[in-house]
Amino acid sequence: MHNGREALVVDPGDAAPVLEALGRIGLALHTILVTHHHSDHTGGVAELRNATGAKVYGPAYETMPEPLTRVGEGDTVRGPDGLGFQVIEVPGHTAGHIAYYAAPAGEHPILFCGDTLFSAGCGRLFEGTPAQMLDSLGKLAALPGNTRVCCTHEYTLSNLRFALAIEPDNQALQDYATHCQDLRARGLPTLPSSVALEQNINPFLRSHLESVGSRVRAHDPQGAADRGVFAALREWKNTF
Repeated sequence: MHNGREALVVDPGDAAPVLEALGRIGLALHTILVTHHHSDHTGGVAELRNATGAKVYGPAYETMPEPLTRVGEGDTVRGPDGLGFQVIEVPGHTAGHIAYYAAPAGEHPILFCGDTLFSAGCGRLFEGTPAQMLDSLGKLAALPGNTRVCCTHEYTLSNLRFALAIEPDNQALQDYATHCQDLRARGLPTLPSSVALEQNINPFLRSHLESVGSRVRAHDPQGAADRGVFAALREWKNTF
């Protein structure tokens, strides 16, 4: 994300492509936002900070490449041009995972959600609980429908295969799968998505619906009864 002069980068797992893009476009790196501690999101932070002097922000309660400014729920981080990013705590994938939300003037709002929300999916529960992840996804689903959802992995096609196994009769999901298959066939990304789209096609945002619950209960009646539909759904995805 940049304004033609200064850039903001999120979860740089590798410094090299960032430095290449900065040099090619002629940008100064202003801000580095980190959502959680996994190395594929933090591996390039130190090199970028040392090379550019960019300000680094990351979650308050996770091990991070120091030095950085630690932030949590309700804090605001300022990027290029003073654009304010609201910090949202979204534990589940990791215990201290955070997301960043901003509403640039004249543009759709934007969400950097790390590995919490993917298009048609959500992150694995490495450290948090199903209840935490369900609550975190609820926070993100409550954002304005036109919010651009910028997650950090292109997992969309594999997520869609699972989503279609859950809701095979969901026409919006069928249409989106066809669209994404065409994008990837042309070497184009499926991202960003949007909050409104995810509400219509993402089974992890739809676990309260009977169309999802009935499928999960048919697949794992004991798991759905013991742990709840969302937890059983996430476990099903782990082995799909």
